[in-house]
Amino acid sequence: MLRSLGQRPVTGSDEDLRVAGLRTAVSRLRRELAAHPAEFPDRGIAEDELAALAAMAIGGAPEIPRLRRSLLLIAGAIGSVSALSRGLTEVRAAVDLFGEPPRR
Repeated sequence: MLRSLGQRPVTGSDEDLRVAGLRTAVSRLRRELAAHPAEFPDRGIAEDELAALAAMAIGGAPEIPRLRRSLLLIAGAIGSVSALSRGLTEVRAAVDLFGEPPRR
């Protein structure tokens, strides 16, 4: 699915494979979260941050610190919901492909 060499463009496109992978993983987790029947206190936070990640993926090259912040908030919000763990793992893997934020 996601490749560590995700910096090459898709054939016939200038799109970064990392961005495409992020968009796919976020979309999948958003669908899984929407279909999950249980309500939990931080569901709104997870939905908001997934929407923010989706917007960043549409915009092209996302800011790495913002990606990581959103991932942390999503993990905190839904990390204990085992039914969503696979989707969360895929989003984390997609974010990890962007590397570490620059150090100050």
